[in-house]
Amino acid sequence: MWADAVPNLLIGLREGLEGGLLVSILLAAVRRSGNSASTSQAVRSIWLGVLAALMLSLSFGAVLTFSKSELSTRAQEAFGGILSVIAVVLVTGMIFWMRGAARDLSGHLNSQVDIALKIGAGALAVTAFLAVGREGLETALFLWTAVQASGGTTVPLLGAAVGIAIAVGLCWLLYRRAIKLNLGVFFRRTAIALIVIAGGVLAYGIGDLQESLLVPGRDWLAFNLTGISAGSWWVSIIRGITNLTTSMTWLQVVAYVLYIGTVLTLFLRPTTAPVEQEAEQKQPKERTPVAWAQPVLSNAWTPVVAVILVPVLAAGAFALFAGRPGGPATQAVTIAANACAPDFRSLKAGDQTFTVVNKSGHLGDIYFVRSSDGGALGEVENLGPGTQRAMSVTVPSGSYRWRCQLAGSTATTSTVVPTEGGSNVAFPRFFGVAPLDPIEVGEAIKQYQTYVAGKLVTLAAQVKTLRTAIDNGDVNAAKAAWLPAQLTWERVGAAYDSFGDIAAAIDDGPDGLPAGVNDPTFTGLRRIEYGLWHGQSTSVLAPYGTKLAADIAELQKKMPEITSQPVDMTIRVHEILEDAQRDHLSGNSDMGAGSGFAETLADVDGTRVVLGELAQLINQRRPGLVNTVQSDLDTLQQALEATRHNGVWDNEKAAPIAERQRVNAAIGQELEDISPVPDLLEIGAS
Repeated sequence: MWADAVPNLLIGLREGLEGGLLVSILLAAVRRSGNSASTSQAVRSIWLGVLAALMLSLSFGAVLTFSKSELSTRAQEAFGGILSVIAVVLVTGMIFWMRGAARDLSGHLNSQVDIALKIGAGALAVTAFLAVGREGLETALFLWTAVQASGGTTVPLLGAAVGIAIAVGLCWLLYRRAIKLNLGVFFRRTAIALIVIAGGVLAYGIGDLQESLLVPGRDWLAFNLTGISAGSWWVSIIRGITNLTTSMTWLQVVAYVLYIGTVLTLFLRPTTAPVEQEAEQKQPKERTPVAWAQPVLSNAWTPVVAVILVPVLAAGAFALFAGRPGGPATQAVTIAANACAPDFRSLKAGDQTFTVVNKSGHLGDIYFVRSSDGGALGEVENLGPGTQRAMSVTVPSGSYRWRCQLAGSTATTSTVVPTEGGSNVAFPRFFGVAPLDPIEVGEAIKQYQTYVAGKLVTLAAQVKTLRTAIDNGDVNAAKAAWLPAQLTWERVGAAYDSFGDIAAAIDDGPDGLPAGVNDPTFTGLRRIEYGLWHGQSTSVLAPYGTKLAADIAELQKKMPEITSQPVDMTIRVHEILEDAQRDHLSGNSDMGAGSGFAETLADVDGTRVVLGELAQLINQRRPGLVNTVQSDLDTLQQALEATRHNGVWDNEKAAPIAERQRVNAAIGQELEDISPVPDLLEIGAS
């Protein structure tokens, strides 16, 4: 985590030195005025203005932090993304301003001080406030966005504090003339590093805007290196200095490259100031203060003191009145080093706000997911150790758990907890359409349940073939029989939410289990896959085959009693392939067979079925959308089929980069176009 301190130390050093130089020049100008009787009062005025600027900056940072914590998860992403972009714009402008102003900053402020001395102490305070206030607000905003990008830990703030402390020391030495510093060279060289940092903040901000759906393309991944340990020292250095992540979209990459390339080119371009302009700067014109301004500003202590108190009072009032006392209660969720949300024991349907507290000692991504299929309702990314963050979600009836992906370790999950009420809670509406009556989705659910029952008959027969091969000790035949069974299960698609624990027994992986792949509760198709492709004997796998067949038979027996929730089906039309992208194409679900492309193609089939059942309802609310999505599915299917050669599927991790890029682009486009469906088909209360 120390790498997160480096860029923020630089920010604190540069911004602190810039603001400190302004104060030093003001103080030096007052000392040179020669009026010893008024010097002490003038110095106090300057420090009063500095204090006012600091209080304004700190209050601004507090308001930003509180504002974000009171928003929903999607609104938090939008809020952070917009402020990140604004911060980058302000800092970029500051960089170019300092390049031109550093040469004559002293002369400019001396001119202002001369005027202020003639007007009064209040004017000096205002001059110091304006000179430092702008730098303070810029620093507060940029540090806030940098902390968000690095995970909200205290380490970046400590780095910034050290940088500011060094800057204060340097300014004191410069003021005492104990050292000499070429300010032009300093600001020029540090600006290059600051441009790189700002580029990372810009990319992170765009990622936030994509997560909030304000900017398209969140599923168009340029690369996904999440398999790399985030705890590696070299990953920490790169991420800490650049604010880049192991998974970025094409828009983030393009924005990062264009920003750094453009700004560096413009910044490094040589500039020459006109001789006349330099001469004018060296000889500032004498200005006479307006006569009526003197008595007014000379008694300006009260307004300046008010400037110190007003930001603090305003920030306190904002925190007091901007909260939502009538909103949902906050439930604390703790992330420990050896357990994911061990205090998650109860859950109510409806609007929920969780306070996620990271006590693990590691940076992590935390997800609130459905237990049946792992689909995420909410997420907290880059949660730093020792920090906490609020997450607001709308929870439909069902069973849920937390999934914790901590740096340097495998994902773990919490206990599954069912909701305790709220029979049918809908997700938020964004498209201005009236919620559906659950009855309107009823016919589609009946048709889909008939489809699922048929698939389970096929699956039972395929598992029987698989068991026979295992019982006969024929590993090659078992491998050949495993894939058809797995693909049939994938084609069941949207029904997972209705199956409960049986679904986990049939297909869940080992993530979150105490003993991993050796855990006795790791069963089903994925357990058999692991054994077949890791050299385990068929005698070891035979009991798992028997249990798998029994679980499928039990599921078939319960099918007439299983009732799917309408909201589950409308959400799964999007999440089937979203889960495929996350698990199959990334290789996260692979236990050795390398069948990610084949499984994703089966998920395409499942998506087509669900989409077909809901097509009429979708077309009523967004004409043409179904045709667009079907075209996307055709393109994705072609890209996936191209990964099979002579009947053999390429491994999703080892396939040629061109193949993977075509698949990623196709699934990204499909997910982008189909994403409005859950909101279009929002289910109202029954």
